[in-house]
Amino acid sequence: MTIKEQLIQELEQLPEAQLEEVLALVRSFKAEPDTNSDQSSRVWQAYLASKQEREEVYRRLANS
Repeated sequence: MTIKEQLIQELEQLPEAQLEEVLALVRSFKAEPDTNSDQSSRVWQAYLASKQEREEVYRRLANS
C-alpha cells in the first residue's frame, strides 16, 4: 500500500471537522514550500553578522 493510499484510508476515518484542519495543513505545505529554509538562512546570516560586529568591537577595545 502506498503512502497516498494509507493517507486516504486514514482520512476516511476522520470526522468532517478534523478533515477541514487537515486540508488547511496540506494547503499550507503547498503555499510555503521553502519559507522555513529561507527564514533559517536569514536568521543564520543575521547571527553571523552580529558575531562579526561583536568581534570587531572586542578587537577595537583590546587595541585601545
